Amino acid sequence: MLGIIEVKILKLSYLILLMTVTASCQKDKNVDLIKINTLPNLLHEISGITMLSDHNVYAINDSGNSNVLFCLNQKGKIVRQIKIPGAKNIDWEDLAHDQEDNIYIGDFGNNGNDRKDLVIYKVSGILSNTIITSKIEFIYEDQKKFPPKKKRLNFDVEAFIHLHGNLYLFTKNRGKKSKGVTKLYRVSATPGKYTAKLIGKYETCKNYSNCLVTGATINKSEDKIALLTHNKVFLLSNFKDDNLFDGVIQKIALKHNSQKEGICFKNDSTLFITDEKQGHKKATLFKYILK
Repeated sequence: MLGIIEVKILKLSYLILLMTVTASCQKDKNVDLIKINTLPNLLHEISGITMLSDHNVYAINDSGNSNVLFCLNQKGKIVRQIKIPGAKNIDWEDLAHDQEDNIYIGDFGNNGNDRKDLVIYKVSGILSNTIITSKIEFIYEDQKKFPPKKKRLNFDVEAFIHLHGNLYLFTKNRGKKSKGVTKLYRVSATPGKYTAKLIGKYETCKNYSNCLVTGATINKSEDKIALLTHNKVFLLSNFKDDNLFDGVIQKIALKHNSQKEGICFKNDSTLFITDEKQGHKKATLFKYILK
């Protein structure tokens, strides 16, 4: 039988343990990336996500995969697969949407910076199952060589958003110098052929592995933009018109490093984030709660 002192010690130890666990849980909820679920093998190379008004998450795979748009519930389970007519997956890298529930598929992955067939597919009728696909074809106004010199390899894109009738593209810098600088381009969201206009630049950081912009999203009220890297989110707010980098920019460390490429707002306070499969680790759906 335990003595009175031993019982008190046990109670004190239990109380300390309970307080530690509670504090840890609160930290995970408010600060750290929260795992929701691993994703099905069909999405092992998930490269972009977005959310429509049906509150489902839509996802794509990148190069070498089929021209299929996946509809997921908020637990990461596939509820529908939609083959996109008139579209080829050369290197699908991100998704965006507008206020009318049109989805934009960015086929602008350009690792070698030598593509001359860049296209964004505008897909309407997703929710009514009356799919119509049209093309937004474009070139960059400041690209003269295909590919350019190694120090100027900054024409790869894996992130974009829709805002006020335009699409805004953020580059993934592969150049030898200034690798942390992402360029911002604007192109019309109306189907046609265009020259994407360079309208801004921003240096995310100086460490190459932590600087590459791999995804972007904008909230429903269109006053917050989130840019994703492998271990950070850059939250843009208080911007005006095209000057997306001229407002407030908050750098958020995710305390987790992986090949993250998909991001979208669930609501104004919560982000969904996905990463690709790496080795034996499956692709995963996370959420992050903004402070």
